[in-house]
Amino acid sequence: MKQARVLLADDHVLFREGLAGIIGNQPDMQVVGEASDGLDAVVNAEEVKPDLILMDVQRPGMDGIEAARQVKQVLPETIIVMLTVRSDDELLFEALKNGAQGYLLKEIRSQELLEMLRGALRGEAAISPTLAGRVLSEFRRLSKGGIVDQEDDNGLTEREQQVLVQASNGATDKEIAAALNISLNTVKTHIRNILAKLHVSTRREAAKVARQKGLL
Repeated sequence: MKQARVLLADDHVLFREGLAGIIGNQPDMQVVGEASDGLDAVVNAEEVKPDLILMDVQRPGMDGIEAARQVKQVLPETIIVMLTVRSDDELLFEALKNGAQGYLLKEIRSQELLEMLRGALRGEAAISPTLAGRVLSEFRRLSKGGIVDQEDDNGLTEREQQVLVQASNGATDKEIAAALNISLNTVKTHIRNILAKLHVSTRREAAKVARQKGLL
C-alpha cells in the first residue's frame, strides 16, 4: 500500500507531536516533515514534496494562508488542508482562494480528522461540518449572480479599501481588526494584498497611490 506523504505545519510543538502520533500510526499515511512557521513550511515542502500539508492558519511570521499560496506556486499538486481554532469567514474564503482544499477546526476528533484527510487525498473538499454550510451558501449566492467582496476598477475589494482607509489614518493592525471586527491575521492578509495590487512596498506608499487614484 502506497503511503500518503504528510507534512505537518504548526507552531505549537505539543499539538504537532500529537498530530504526528495520530497520522504516523496510520497504515496509509506517513509524516515526512514538520514545520514550526510559514517560511519553514514552504522550505520543507520544496524539499520533501509531500502529498498533503496540514497547515495551521495563524502562525508567527508568515501566516498559513501566505505559506499555502507560495507552496501552490511551486507544488500545485500538493493538497493543503488548513487547521485552525477560528471559524472566521474571511479566513476561510481567503484560504480556499489561495489554494487550500480543506479548512478544519482544531476541535475536530482524531477519527474525523483522518477521514477528512483521506477524503482530501481522494480529491474531496475537507471542510468542518460547522463551516460547510457557509461555503455552500456562498456558492448558492454566487450562482444566483451575487458577488462577494467585489473589486473596484483599481483592483481593490471593498474590504481592502476599508482596511486601507484605516491604515492611512495611522491605525495599527490591532486597531484595524477591532474597528472592522475581523481577525488580526485577516488584516495582515488584506494589507499584503493591498501592497501587491498597488505595486508598492509600504503603507505610506499605498496611501499615496490610493489618494492619486481617488480611493481615499
